[in-house]
Amino acid sequence: MAKQKKKVAPAQKAAKKKRQTEERVLSGEQINITREVNYIILQAQENSSRVVTLGSLVLFSTATGDAWILDPGDGLALCLVRDGEKQSFEITDTTASFAIGWNAHYRIDQNAFIVTNQSSQIRTIFGYPTREISRAVLRVQ
Repeated sequence: MAKQKKKVAPAQKAAKKKRQTEERVLSGEQINITREVNYIILQAQENSSRVVTLGSLVLFSTATGDAWILDPGDGLALCLVRDGEKQSFEITDTTASFAIGWNAHYRIDQNAFIVTNQSSQIRTIFGYPTREISRAVLRVQ
């Protein structure tokens, strides 16, 4: 008895491809915080899922139009884009150093991305590429 191949509709193929998350690792002279923040913001606004490690930081965008920058060493988080809308944030970048105005803490619990803001409000978000983010976090620690 011959096995039949399961046909996948073009829309299903596109949906499967869209769910994949691209990962990039940058180091040394490749590090430019402003360029990478702008890149991840653009990816979020295009609903494209990406994860970038930048020295000891992790930046990511999601298919839902969100983007964050994380400091895994201290559990710090800063939302850059939410639902496609760029958020207000402070990042100072000079040739010698950079500073980030962190405003939240984060943790990942399986499929949940959990954020606690400065007012101690807790927000649990599902649908982020938590597996890829966790791998990136392990790489930078």
